[in-house]
Amino acid sequence: MIEIFNFWILAIILIAYVVLVGSACIVVLSENRSPIRSLAWVIALIFLPGIGLIFYLFFGRSLKSLNLLYRHHKRRILQNKHRKVGSLDDIGLSQHHKQLVKLAFSLTHSPVTIHNKMSIFTNGANKFRSLLIDLSNARSSILLQYYIFQDDEIGSRIADILCEKARDGVDVKVIYDHVGSFSSSSAFFRRMKDAGVDVQPFFRVTFPQLANRINWRNHRKIVIIDSEIGYIGGMNIADRYTNDNSKHNDWRDTHFRLEGEIVQSLIYSFALDYNFLKKKLTEFRYAPSAPLPEATLPLQLVTGGPAAKWDNLSLCFLKAIASAKKLIYIQTPYFLPTDALLHALEAAALSQVDVRIMLPRKSDSRLLQLASLSYVTQCMRAGIKFYLYDPGMLHAKTMIIDDDFVTAGSTNFDFRSLENNFEANLLIFSPVANATMKDIFFRDAAKCTKLNFSNWKNRPRLQRTLESFVRLLAPIL
Repeated sequence: MIEIFNFWILAIILIAYVVLVGSACIVVLSENRSPIRSLAWVIALIFLPGIGLIFYLFFGRSLKSLNLLYRHHKRRILQNKHRKVGSLDDIGLSQHHKQLVKLAFSLTHSPVTIHNKMSIFTNGANKFRSLLIDLSNARSSILLQYYIFQDDEIGSRIADILCEKARDGVDVKVIYDHVGSFSSSSAFFRRMKDAGVDVQPFFRVTFPQLANRINWRNHRKIVIIDSEIGYIGGMNIADRYTNDNSKHNDWRDTHFRLEGEIVQSLIYSFALDYNFLKKKLTEFRYAPSAPLPEATLPLQLVTGGPAAKWDNLSLCFLKAIASAKKLIYIQTPYFLPTDALLHALEAAALSQVDVRIMLPRKSDSRLLQLASLSYVTQCMRAGIKFYLYDPGMLHAKTMIIDDDFVTAGSTNFDFRSLENNFEANLLIFSPVANATMKDIFFRDAAKCTKLNFSNWKNRPRLQRTLESFVRLLAPIL
């Protein structure tokens, strides 16, 4: 009798599980995602019993329910912003760059701006030194948005300045990603709130909304001070970016300080995220950026995320790669390209374009590193060159094309950044900036090991097997 009872209990559990997994697979297929991504989820659901279903509930669901709210706020904010591309004839852009500018504007309503200045930081010490000075000199407003706002030494110094400025009457608004900053104490952010700082966590992960929010993170790193100075790039607020108390000997990243018309695009991006979180429209009445007629540096901001109608950053990357005639140099901490981007890079290399990709030798994520390395053999067969950065963690996210274009910002060359995260990148149309970024790339390359194809093919069988297995899950990592 007991055996029959146990049999029926197991049968009911098995039937229930099959129904749940089958239903989840039907939902995945009905969403009409890319076949590769759908197949990855189906494999995870079928071959990872229990775990696959939990992962799908937390990381595989669509953000469609919030898209309408996001786009509603976007339309309302745009009504108060007379943003247009303007004439491209006087900028001196090539025809394919003009098309890229128009594409980016169609996707994000962010125009190309002409009169700008830019400083480039390749280490946290210099970036934070500059940022601390600018924050201390703020007179009217500070808008600050980071994926990670750590309550360590550098984070506490920045928080102290924000509190002081808020008490002095400066309008200080902060957006931090709740998952990215999860290790920071609630008291850290409460202290800023008590001082008058308007602090907003992006998609606070709480029950019962946990499964609805944990997968979509705001990975942007943006600061705007007095509507005149902007910062954007790959560095978060944490001591490891200053190479203090880091398990990596060197944390190599790229960040930018901006002045000029491009700052208005940063304000627009921040305003959209802020209103998206507040679920009501708040007017941003800040003075326009001071004109810099003596400076000519064409810049355009491209933002992307799961609430956007299109895959904004993927489309801009594809357009830029397709235009390459001489070279494509990429720095990224993780290399998990979409099928379209992978084929675009292979096509460029097979067309005799010099394609080079730089990755960290030792990543902060073993799983993502294995998935990244699984693409190396296929790419090297097409003629793509790979470099492994030896000193430490390469966290820069840059792409240099030919002699007059660079894109850089918060976007990694992987599925998560291109599809699941809220990201922001600069499009830089400048031979001078291009030359500077090339110099940085070659300085980094001198600290790298260039992979040899014959040696790479003979790497240990266990590593190859692990890479191949993890690659199956690449679209959902």
